[in-house]
Amino acid sequence: MTDYVIRVVQPEEHRAAHTVFRGTLHVRPSTDGDWSEREPSYELGRTWGAFRDEEMVGSAQSWSSALVVPGGEVVPTALVSRVGVRADHTRRGVLSGLMRAQLDALTEPLATLRASEGAIYGRFGYGVASRYRQVRIRRARARFRPEVPTGRGVRLVSFDQAQELLPTIYNRLASSGRPGWVQRPAHWWAGVRLRMDSYPSPVMVAVHAGEDCDDGYAVYTVRRGDFADPDAKTVLHLADLVTLSTEGWAGLWRYLLSVDLVTEVVAGGRPMDEPLEQLFTDRRALSTERINDETWLRIVDVPAALAARRFGLLGADTEESVVLEVRDSILPENAGSYRIGAEQTERVSEPADLVLDVDALGELYLGDVTPTALAQAGRLAAPNPNALPVADRLFAVSSAPWCGTDF
Repeated sequence: MTDYVIRVVQPEEHRAAHTVFRGTLHVRPSTDGDWSEREPSYELGRTWGAFRDEEMVGSAQSWSSALVVPGGEVVPTALVSRVGVRADHTRRGVLSGLMRAQLDALTEPLATLRASEGAIYGRFGYGVASRYRQVRIRRARARFRPEVPTGRGVRLVSFDQAQELLPTIYNRLASSGRPGWVQRPAHWWAGVRLRMDSYPSPVMVAVHAGEDCDDGYAVYTVRRGDFADPDAKTVLHLADLVTLSTEGWAGLWRYLLSVDLVTEVVAGGRPMDEPLEQLFTDRRALSTERINDETWLRIVDVPAALAARRFGLLGADTEESVVLEVRDSILPENAGSYRIGAEQTERVSEPADLVLDVDALGELYLGDVTPTALAQAGRLAAPNPNALPVADRLFAVSSAPWCGTDF
């Protein structure tokens, strides 16, 4: 690692960083036209590069954003992306150098990323804080129960109209308080057109009209089968669905399953607790194809992150509290003991009830997993076993954490 220099990438080097990253994914460099669209997504001072003999061989980037935590607080968060090291420089400590430099420089209490490989980021203190499922719905069997709301009406809009409507609807979702929601930067929305243009089929945008304003949308594309072949499947692929009401949610799903010539609907990245099976008279019309990790969360500033999160949301005794000892080898200022409770969060010097590494705290933070589950797997030590049910109650949330945003 002594042969490498890790430093902030300058604006004139952003395209080189982008090329390095795309190469790690086995993708060609951006064309001039493509780069002109992607260049604004590089925020000044937020891209780190690894250089050898003045040649960039690795990069790591982040965007400024915010994330909803249990209790509804919207906490400043770094969205980490475009992390990669050129194939001829891997396994030499370059990635570790990049990640450590980035973490040292972040000013947000939280950082989150999406992992291309599941074994990489735990060693940098990231833990899986939310998951999603991908479902496949066979349209011919998906008969709605009569009591399912019908919705107030769905209309298709042009992509230009969608560019104005969708961010407004999406940003209102923050008020729902579901843990895991992230603020989508302006360049994320601008990049939607690039992603949509890469699809072989037209991209459709359906908007649900609520009582007072539009309160939901679905973005999808349809991959045609051979209509002359009775065994061929035409599949509607749902790319994004956001709703602010039960009526909007049911109305959009009714619409998606009414599109003519479609055999199946495939929806990836859906919340773990989305009650889709409850919509149908035959719950086997839907199958879960896979469950994946979604939000990898790094708690950069433990005291600030714990203070922002509410505990005991499901009615824990206000007198209940536990002392957590957090270990963090990368950001040692986080290491120490913290008393958490429904009405208090503070750093203390008392003996710990529970002991865990910062990546495990990241897994607990949004409520996707319980302290007891981590203890059972050996991820959390319990010097005071009686503290486990108390901690379970303190970390419990009313809805599964979910982000729904890829970056």
